Amino acid sequence: MEASQTSFLDQHSVSRIAAQHNVCPYYLAQEMVRWSDVIVGDYNHYFDASAMLYAWTVSEQWQVGVLVDEAHNLLERARSMYSCTLNQHDLQSLRQQGPHALRKAFESLNRAWNDMHRHQTTGYAAYDTAPDAFIGALQRSCAAVGDYLAENPSVTDQSLLRFYFDSQFFLRLAENMGSHSIFDVTLLGSGQVRRSEICLRNQLPAPFLRSRFAAAQTGTLFSATLAPWDFYANVLGLNGTSDWTEIAPPFQSHQLQVNITTGVSTRYRDRASSIAPIVGLIAAQYRRQPGNYLVFLSSFEYLEQVRAALQQQEPHIPVWAQVRNMDEAARQQFLDFFTESGQGVGFAVLGGAFAEGIDLPGRRLIGAFIATLGLPVVNEVNEQLRTRMQTTFGRGHDYTYLYPGLRKVVQAAGRVIRSPTDQGVVYLMDERYLQSKVRALLPDWWQVRTLTP
Repeated sequence: MEASQTSFLDQHSVSRIAAQHNVCPYYLAQEMVRWSDVIVGDYNHYFDASAMLYAWTVSEQWQVGVLVDEAHNLLERARSMYSCTLNQHDLQSLRQQGPHALRKAFESLNRAWNDMHRHQTTGYAAYDTAPDAFIGALQRSCAAVGDYLAENPSVTDQSLLRFYFDSQFFLRLAENMGSHSIFDVTLLGSGQVRRSEICLRNQLPAPFLRSRFAAAQTGTLFSATLAPWDFYANVLGLNGTSDWTEIAPPFQSHQLQVNITTGVSTRYRDRASSIAPIVGLIAAQYRRQPGNYLVFLSSFEYLEQVRAALQQQEPHIPVWAQVRNMDEAARQQFLDFFTESGQGVGFAVLGGAFAEGIDLPGRRLIGAFIATLGLPVVNEVNEQLRTRMQTTFGRGHDYTYLYPGLRKVVQAAGRVIRSPTDQGVVYLMDERYLQSKVRALLPDWWQVRTLTP
């Protein structure tokens, strides 16, 4: 009753009411969903394979409107929602330390697992389907674990439960295996004892998301970087069913000076020679207009090389940098350097915690240097994705590398202008920004000029 009389149920109020009545806050929140007019939550609550909000929408025949904020992130999130990874190390631990009653089932599964990669000659291999023999062994193993848990309901072994639930999800995905996903095997370690990690990896979430959008009366996706539209329509399952509207931003081109530098290449093979001109441009801009700046690079290694060179050449410029695995306190400490009266240069990795979703208005941030196109790394997984996107849409490189990369660039540049009164500068530091295909992906309201370092 108390929860139903509370007009705004956030995490704090749900926890408070649940504690007062000695009930689980998670289940209280679930129950209150049935009585709510507006529900705000993470993507997974409506879009993933076991989404509660989607299930209720279908079963209760709710008439819902789905609003998806920062919709450019839905692609990678959805891919992860419909992918599942199993690691043979986890199975080995259960064989050695798990319940004795399950040893036989785990031994049988391990033999099938070994047979699967026994003749694999490369560290990574991808297939259109998972082997039937392995799927059968995994099904039998799950059945044995399910029987064991039914007979021993008080079991709290987290490693056993996690492997069981992950395996069940893996089998669910295997039942719906199609051209939207691949099955891949990655060999781990070295020597005569070979173990592997296997993954049912979703590459195209459209077939799964299409039913989610169809169940809603209406769906609206918002993003400042939802371009090109046909790319997102195709990969998110919106093609043929949706309209596209581009709303003019509340900014004027004179607020943001965008410079493309010639003669600089941030390709991996050219990074050593790129450091000096990048540092020179940062130092020149800082001398011309002292204030707070962000420098975005493609990796932590590259970041450290440029940061060290700037500190050596310009030791008077305050510098701070993102590091790997920063916790919330460390991230806040990084942002606290950006004060209205502050001056200095922060270094961050493009696509990381400081390239999207942070607000540094006014003088807290007056410029950004983006020394990368943000293209995803070329590896076996992404090359498999490129091949699939080429087969499906005829634009494998664009769908895999170019569009996701430029989206990260535009998001990072968007940290500079956060209000109609902000002024700032952005340097796009790579000669490839001069290519017409790349320039076409930059916002229309930007007025871009070319600089020679």
